[in-house]
Amino acid sequence: MEPVKIGFIGAGDVSLLHSQAVEKCPGAELAGLWSIDEALNRDKAARFGCRVYPDPEALVSDPGIDAVLILTNLESHTQYALQAIDAGKHVLIEKPVAPTLAEIDKLRDAAAARGVVAMPGHNYIYEPGIQRTRNLLGSGKLGDLVSVHILYNIHHPEEIARRYPGVIRHILTHHCYILLYLAGLPQSLSALSSVIHYEDFREEDLAMANLKMKSGALAHFSASFAADDNASDPWTFVVKVIGTGGATRFSYRDWVENMPGPVHAHTWSAYQSGIDNEVAHFVQDCIAKGAPPLSSLDDAAVCLRIIEACETSIAEARTVDL
Repeated sequence: MEPVKIGFIGAGDVSLLHSQAVEKCPGAELAGLWSIDEALNRDKAARFGCRVYPDPEALVSDPGIDAVLILTNLESHTQYALQAIDAGKHVLIEKPVAPTLAEIDKLRDAAAARGVVAMPGHNYIYEPGIQRTRNLLGSGKLGDLVSVHILYNIHHPEEIARRYPGVIRHILTHHCYILLYLAGLPQSLSALSSVIHYEDFREEDLAMANLKMKSGALAHFSASFAADDNASDPWTFVVKVIGTGGATRFSYRDWVENMPGPVHAHTWSAYQSGIDNEVAHFVQDCIAKGAPPLSSLDDAAVCLRIIEACETSIAEARTVDL
């Protein structure tokens, strides 16, 4: 079979991770890229060994491009993804997929009408440890679910954090789709946020939420750009699930490379692994075989509903039903 030719719209830090994933994926080839930064385009194209397109229209209209990865800022995801979908290209859209529910609905409907794959970048659920946890829960081997804990503590310098829409939208989105994948939709939640580390930062750098499931099980979300956890058993990124019949844990700290990443103080191998597996599923299962993503645009919409509920809970200091 001919390789699936992939184009990137967006060439920031996350493109480094996705280029490695495409390179490792049998049956995939990075054909070209475009972003609004011409100097960055030249640098990344030279590094990745692909061409630069003069504009996004040229990229999505190229018949040699089969699929497009949307790697830009949140506010422009819908614009570029719709251009690609309308041109008949499959799309993988980085999380969060879009800033509004109406935009997610528009993307879903457009992809269905064109008969193309539109997959959210929900990379953590493509990790074998998270998939094993789901299987253990589904089989009953962990007994009745008691609690889910999803913790993120990775310091981001203020100049980097400013690129993102705060930890609620940028980081807790991960927590939302992981919880949906493992345990389903929560029933209610309450949330708090704060600004701890930054001097002139309009968005929160610390947020927590407590959620109640329909079964009575509880979940706890925590996300922080404010500080690293340097304790002996650090909560850098941890997913812990406790049931009446057993428990599991997934932790970034089980795989550490002693070198800095583009943003982080260390390289945690599991993050690249999740993106590798996500891209492989997109290419080899969704595009080549017609299989569904493990998480859909409908799931992305539910995640945004949870995020909006967190924001409402904080603004109104109350518990919000979902």
